[in-house]
Amino acid sequence: SEFFLMMRSLFCNPIYMLCVLVSVLQINAVVNIMIYKPKYLEHHFGISTAKAVFLTGLYTTPSICAGYLISGFIMKKLKITLRKAAFIALCLFISECLLSLCNFMLTCDTIPIAGLTTSYEGIQQSFDMENKFLADCNTRCSCLTKTWDPVCGDNGLAYMSPCLAGCEKSVGTGVNMVFQNCSCIRSSGNSSAVLGLCTKGPDCANKLQYFLIITVFCCFFYSLATIPGYMFFLRCMKSEEKSLGIGLQAFFMRLFAGIPAPIYFGALIDRTCLHWGTQKCGEPGACRTYEVSAFRRLYLGLPAALRGSIILPSFFILRLIGKLQIPGDIDSSETELAETKPTEKESECTDMHKSPKVENDGELKTKL
Repeated sequence: SEFFLMMRSLFCNPIYMLCVLVSVLQINAVVNIMIYKPKYLEHHFGISTAKAVFLTGLYTTPSICAGYLISGFIMKKLKITLRKAAFIALCLFISECLLSLCNFMLTCDTIPIAGLTTSYEGIQQSFDMENKFLADCNTRCSCLTKTWDPVCGDNGLAYMSPCLAGCEKSVGTGVNMVFQNCSCIRSSGNSSAVLGLCTKGPDCANKLQYFLIITVFCCFFYSLATIPGYMFFLRCMKSEEKSLGIGLQAFFMRLFAGIPAPIYFGALIDRTCLHWGTQKCGEPGACRTYEVSAFRRLYLGLPAALRGSIILPSFFILRLIGKLQIPGDIDSSETELAETKPTEKESECTDMHKSPKVENDGELKTKL
């Protein structure tokens, strides 16, 4: 019977329900950003998968840990009230959202791939155009269009395979292999190609550094806002409802954010794929390359929209704080004074009650 009464009390608590809504929207955005950040770094800035994962952990984990420690120390040292904690959390969250918008300006050009992003003549194609993998220069080669073994020609254009580049012979072994006499490569050199996609310029490498620096500050502001926000969430419930309230919040976060967020976000990212790989059994494999502009708009735009939608319920929470009385929403210094005063009075009362006994004990001693 108490369980259903507590459930009813929590669902009728507008501040608690708004806090749960804010948590669900926030986790939707954060999960999407963190899970697909290595993939975004790899395809947008042209780095390897291992380096993308390493940079994600290197620039994210220390800043989040530092933010948690500093925020907890400030909350305990300055003894901030709940109203101030809610206002500080909202200000830090808005600052983090505005700072993350700077990533929209850090764009890198798509690697030109013949038949996918550009034509064999080097003319850029739009994302929705029909791909033409074969051209006059490679029709006699009987190439497989599903093969993904990219090479970079000395004309700056990448090809999905040496066969599609029209290459006739190769020199060297392993990663040092060089393909020569490529009929599709029209350049002033020897019409050769090397393994791998063409690398992006130094300008893109500088933008990667700016992106990582912005990531550090965004993670730091996010972790700074987490502690006061969670402290406010705990105090918006009655003491006997806290365990159930935390459990319900965790349930809703996983049900509406932790589980579906990677699924729908991954499905949307797959729509920006340019070329799917093929497994040995003939089944479709992983995506080999994405349309960078569409991937960037989706990766940065959807989390920005989710975090922007948090601002409205947060303002409603601030409005409700002034109207509703929240347990413990008193300055900590005032609570200490309020607690010390009755103890002093009680001590005086006990002394007054004990004083006659002490005098009687003295009289007894003198009589003895």
